Amino acid sequence: MILARVRGTVISTTKSDRLDSLKLLLVVPINIESFEEKGQPLVAIDTVGAGEGEVVMCVGGSSSRQTELTNNKPVDLSIIGIIDSVELKGDMIFEKFKNERRPE
Repeated sequence: MILARVRGTVISTTKSDRLDSLKLLLVVPINIESFEEKGQPLVAIDTVGAGEGEVVMCVGGSSSRQTELTNNKPVDLSIIGIIDSVELKGDMIFEKFKNERRPE
């Protein structure tokens, strides 16, 4: 699993029929120590309703095809969670709702 930040949307009108109705997002991996983006953007299938700027958990390879939406589809990276907070070595390094109201 990797953490990544959603940076955009991919639109593809011509693709495998088995990918129809799946939302494609651009994600950039995050370095867990510094919480900064690292590497090149990747295309991921959104299975959880993620949005621009959110930090997400992604799985690749055969694990990316083990969700209800991606089962037996030609997928190599899936977003499987939206991250609320990350604590590393006793330090809170990310909080989605810091200085914001949590949705009810």
